[in-house]
Amino acid sequence: MSTYDLVVYGSTSAAVAAAIQAARLGRSVALVAPHAHIGGIQIEGLGGSDIDNQAEFQNSTTLGGLNFELHERISAVYGGERPDRLKKTVAEKLRDPDVWRFESRVAEAVISAWLAEYPDHITIIYSALAEGAGAVQKNDAGVVESIRLVNGDVVNGRVFLEASYEGDLLAAAGVSTTHGREAQSVYGESLAGVRGTTPYRQIDVPVDPYVTPGKPESGLLYGISSEPFGNPGDGDNHLQSYSFRVPLTDDPANRFEALGGAPPPPGYVASRYELHRRFLRSGGFMYSPTCKVPRRKTDLIGSEAPLATDLLGLNDEWPVATYARRNEILEEATTFTQGLLWFFANDGSVPEAHRSKWAQFGYCRDEFPDNAHFPRQLYIRDARRMVSDYIITEETATEGGAPEVEDPVALAYWPTDTHSVRRILRDGQPHNEGFVFKDGHRWRPFGIAYRALVPRRAEASNILSATCPSASHVGYGAVRLEHQFYAIGQACANAADFALSQKVAVQDVPYSELRTRLEEQGVKVDVTTVGKPTFPELAAVRMVK
Repeated sequence: MSTYDLVVYGSTSAAVAAAIQAARLGRSVALVAPHAHIGGIQIEGLGGSDIDNQAEFQNSTTLGGLNFELHERISAVYGGERPDRLKKTVAEKLRDPDVWRFESRVAEAVISAWLAEYPDHITIIYSALAEGAGAVQKNDAGVVESIRLVNGDVVNGRVFLEASYEGDLLAAAGVSTTHGREAQSVYGESLAGVRGTTPYRQIDVPVDPYVTPGKPESGLLYGISSEPFGNPGDGDNHLQSYSFRVPLTDDPANRFEALGGAPPPPGYVASRYELHRRFLRSGGFMYSPTCKVPRRKTDLIGSEAPLATDLLGLNDEWPVATYARRNEILEEATTFTQGLLWFFANDGSVPEAHRSKWAQFGYCRDEFPDNAHFPRQLYIRDARRMVSDYIITEETATEGGAPEVEDPVALAYWPTDTHSVRRILRDGQPHNEGFVFKDGHRWRPFGIAYRALVPRRAEASNILSATCPSASHVGYGAVRLEHQFYAIGQACANAADFALSQKVAVQDVPYSELRTRLEEQGVKVDVTTVGKPTFPELAAVRMVK
């Protein structure tokens, strides 16, 4: 049975980058993909890219190496003026968000072709890691030797990479992980834990929360948790909300079916949207879809309004759930989200100006044809995180905070960003709790330390983590962007190559040599070269990922 130099576990952007970079170094790679489609959320609706889309900073300065090459390849597919426009944008350091945006179908086609360029080096195995004991085999020295998959395959490797959103490989290998929100006291983070105030996208009009108005004994409306508010700053196991990044279009030529006037989707339960009805009838904020992606497509974020497509509380089990339970959550999320989009286009409680706009939109005929034109996966914004000897925290991401790291292998240039985690009662009213984005925080871009990508030596000497680095809940909120995962995946592939060629543990990879090679490959690692955010505009800017 073959033993691969690098076994990459995951279907994400980091998995793509790591596999390609390792192949370019001549390494044999097993790309173990738990999903049938490889590319992560970039091929599941996130076409906005989160590059240069905020008024007070320009983060395209951090792109280099494979994350920039991806956009070159996408631009080549679009053709026309796009390739030259991309070159001009980079050469002149212009702010042009549109040049970084793309359709999911285009990203998937580019990624599939890119991986196919290395048939002698990359073997793709479509299967998830087996559940339960024995999924990961270690020798007496704690070195991981193989992983067992759901399909029965056993994959042998010399170095392993966690590149899933969930951190399943880390957990199965006995590497320390955590999930949820730390208390403020754990790392001294002012933004951690239960939020005493959550001003962003708050339910700020009076809404009766009970099934029978005025009668608590009738129970709470769907979507409101009965959990107590708790104490500000306390930790818990809640996660920031997931959502689908749904591409819709109002182009009749590519619209599968207009939402307006269509029959309700399967499983539609009108009572699940009663909270929305009462909120809108009280004058609550409503939004309409906008086309920001090529070919007149949306990229619904999930947090455009207090009651948008973010699924507060629905995903708390996800990181540690069985595959069967994750599928149940996925199905529930699909049913609710499809119903909500139909509600926006058809329910009389939605203001007519917005309802008529939603009614013109529908699912894209050329996206996700194998899934009724609806995204196949949720946006897993937050799941397990590794706990290692070094941890990325709020201080890492704060102006004047911790000293810059001495071992950066990629750059994070995004505010600490976590969507609301709960919808609960506070003072008798529904309350969205937990959103962190800017909020007056004087954040900064920072180097992502190599130490955050390796586990404690006693736990494993041949595993790296690209998508679930060692970070607090707040710190991870600044790391979790797709183009940053590309850079981290590329760094991990190079580190694996050094570990193999020099016969050392991943913890002992010579950083100076690793950095030199990354810079030769165009990866940006020097945070002093990429600029800083300007803060006077913070109060006025409210765009989020």
